[in-house]
Amino acid sequence: QVQLVESGGGLVLAGGSLRLSCAVSGSILRINNMGWYRQAPGKQREWLATITNGGSTGYADSVKGRFTISRDNAKNTVYLQMNSLKPEDTAVYYCKVDLQLSSYWGQGTQVTVSS
Repeated sequence: QVQLVESGGGLVLAGGSLRLSCAVSGSILRINNMGWYRQAPGKQREWLATITNGGSTGYADSVKGRFTISRDNAKNTVYLQMNSLKPEDTAVYYCKVDLQLSSYWGQGTQVTVSS
């Protein structure tokens, strides 16, 4: 059984910062890609960023230059540092990890950016 526990969401003023964490536990041999997504009310889930096991990263245009994804392989944890937050960043944020045979999602954490 694999579990993902997200933390770090909350309410922040526009221009502020938050750091999300997603810790993976359970029967894990190797974590391949780790990523972050978000879903705003009435919208489809949106991919934000991915980091490979080797540390290569990719970002959606909407967050490039503002968000930074990183991972700590020793802790099986992925992070999303979010800077210069905007009201349109308000959403539920989800982490996703790709193991050898399956992918798993976190439960989601709410991020609200107030103007």
